[in-house]
Amino acid sequence: MTTDDRLKDKLTDSLFEALLLLKTKEECYRFFQDIATVAEIKALAQRLAVAKMLEDDITYTKIAEVTGASSATISRVKRCLNYGADGYKMILERLDNNQVDA
Repeated sequence: MTTDDRLKDKLTDSLFEALLLLKTKEECYRFFQDIATVAEIKALAQRLAVAKMLEDDITYTKIAEVTGASSATISRVKRCLNYGADGYKMILERLDNNQVDA
């Protein structure tokens, strides 16, 4: 699967290069606190949690109850899991592998 060419530009490249330089969870907290609002960070974290729960075949009702995500957010994440660039799948697999290795 390929990435959306509308995302690709020098500014976005610089952002992703900066993210790749972060080495610890604390560095991530510090950087994201400066670059995004608390609501934006929480929304991203919520989407990742929703993706994990969808991969675990949890119902929309339970996902909404646990995460507070709207049905629109859950549907969007589900659409990305099924038809997206496989980014969620890639990172969820890596997170699972990391927990096994830890």
